[in-house]
Amino acid sequence: MTRPPLRLGVNIDHVATLRNARGSAYPDPVRAALMAQEAGADGITAHLREDRRHIVDLDIERLMAAITLPLNFEMAATREMQTIALRHRPHAVCLVPEKREERTTEGGLDVAGDAERLADFIAPLREAGSRVSLFIGHDPHQIDASARIGAAVVELHTGHYCDLIAQGRPDAAAQELEALRMGATRAQAAGLEVHAGHGLSFDTVAPFAAMDALRELNIGHFLVSEAVFMGLGPAIAKMRRVMDDARR
Repeated sequence: MTRPPLRLGVNIDHVATLRNARGSAYPDPVRAALMAQEAGADGITAHLREDRRHIVDLDIERLMAAITLPLNFEMAATREMQTIALRHRPHAVCLVPEKREERTTEGGLDVAGDAERLADFIAPLREAGSRVSLFIGHDPHQIDASARIGAAVVELHTGHYCDLIAQGRPDAAAQELEALRMGATRAQAAGLEVHAGHGLSFDTVAPFAAMDALRELNIGHFLVSEAVFMGLGPAIAKMRRVMDDARR
C-alpha cells in the first residue's frame, strides 16, 4: 500500500536570529522562505515570539505578501498574538508554550489543564479560516484534550528523542520513539492530522518520516545551521531526499 505523502515545513526563525544579532537587514528571512519554496519545501513556519527575539511583525506581513506556500504561524496563546493572527489569517496557526527565559520551546502545551480557555481562544481562529495546530507531547491526555477542544492538527514534540540520540542513549531513545509512534496513531484515530518537529536532523528524521500517521515534519534550526556549510537550498533538498527515502 502506498503511504500518503509527507510534507516538509521549513522554519525560518533562525535566519532572523542571525539578522538580529547585528541589527542589520540581512540575512532576510523572507528571502530564505522563497529559497525554501524553490528547494522543495511544502510550507513555511515562522514563530512570532512575544519578545520578538527573531521573527518580527514586519516579517509576518512580508511573508504573507511574498510566498505562495502555506504559512504556519507559530505563536503563544495570548490576546496580542490572536489579534495579529486574525489580521493576517495565515493558512495555519500553531499554538506553542512560551517562556521568556527559554532558549527554544522546551515542551508541549498543557491542553488538558487549560482546555476551556484554549477552546475559547481557538474558536475565532477557526472561524477566520486558519487551521489550528497544538504543539504537544505524546501524553494521551493531551492528545485527547486537543481533539475535544476542536483543534485540526497536533504537532508532536520530537526534541526529547533527538536529545537522547545526541546523548548516546539508544534504549531510552527507542522507548521515546515508540511513545511518539503510539501518540501519533492515537491522534490520527481521534480525527486529528498529525505533524511532528523540534530538533530533527538528517540523522534523526528517518524514523518519523517512516510513520504512516504523520503528514508533516517541521524543521528549522538544523537546516539553517547546515546552510552555513552547504547552502540553504541544498540542505533543504537533502532533507527532502532523506524524508522521501524513509517514506518509501
